[in-house]
Amino acid sequence: MADPKSTLRLVVLYGGQSAEHEVSCVTAAHVIAAADPERYRIEPIGITKSGKWLRSDQTAAALDAGEQLPGSLEVAGTEVVPTTLLSFDSATPTVVLPLLHGTFGEDGTVQGLLDLSGVPYVGSGVLSSALAMDKAMAKVVAAQLGIPQCKWLEYRSGSDERGAIAGRVGDELGYPVFVKPANMGSSVGISKVIDGAALDAAIDEALRYDDVVVIEEGVDGREIEVAVLGNDVPKASVPGEILPGADFYDYEDKYVTGAAKLQIPAELSDADGDEVRRLAVAAFSAYRCTGLARVDFFFEEGGRGWLLNEVNTMPGFTPGSMYPKMWEATGLAYRDLVDRLVDLALERHRRRSTLSVER
Repeated sequence: MADPKSTLRLVVLYGGQSAEHEVSCVTAAHVIAAADPERYRIEPIGITKSGKWLRSDQTAAALDAGEQLPGSLEVAGTEVVPTTLLSFDSATPTVVLPLLHGTFGEDGTVQGLLDLSGVPYVGSGVLSSALAMDKAMAKVVAAQLGIPQCKWLEYRSGSDERGAIAGRVGDELGYPVFVKPANMGSSVGISKVIDGAALDAAIDEALRYDDVVVIEEGVDGREIEVAVLGNDVPKASVPGEILPGADFYDYEDKYVTGAAKLQIPAELSDADGDEVRRLAVAAFSAYRCTGLARVDFFFEEGGRGWLLNEVNTMPGFTPGSMYPKMWEATGLAYRDLVDRLVDLALERHRRRSTLSVER
């Protein structure tokens, strides 16, 4: 094992106050197992669903002993105070890797805490994290910038009437539609609605997770994703295609049954491949992302062409997830990808540290 004084302290946050808590625990197990022990002194910190921060002593001990980690990390151990945990000194550089999916993790909240703590971290900052997480506001920005996307409507609990939104869905979108909580990922809370009779129940399901609901037209198109990596000059991977095993690419399909098939690279013409990579970088830059993002599209062949679905600023990161698999197909191995993300975090922090706070 490397001398602890010569390594970089990598604080890995996982779990979190989100319906995607369990997905995060799986992601963390794989990333920690792949991280270079000669470069990093890893401190695994789990966040419970109630918001407690716990240092995973068991995971740390397993790492020190060179033991194999389980496929999913438990959130258990010694409670720590976040501000104390994130304090660091120049002799031991620290980077935080917030492997948190969904609310209170991917939405800018933890990023704000890390900014206030003055610590480098992997991924996008407060604005881009919050924007990409909120599907409704993300669509507003995409529309303003002329990025093509499917038709959609927004429903706000407490201010919009069910009867009015039902009429607009029928008139402006037609059926089928997809009903989603605005701030959630991993397909949690999403329903496919084939007629007006099921719309109320689908909205109620989405409102379990957020008070803003996005209703999108059903698109008869291929599901194509692109991994983007970088800060000021982001690069796009080869595209990949999702072939759902269910009616659509839902939570069960992603994490339980594993029935979905991943085609990497996607079978596209050179022109179509170049265009979707261009659009992915354009969306990444438009949302002011840094570090990483997975940009998802629908492809209407013979119709409207490329339609932006969403931007994910902390995508799934297991070896079987689309983001690392697309980079592997592009020539960047999993462990090297982790190193590159840490380097980008340090680069972004150095640049922002030069900004003046004086008048």
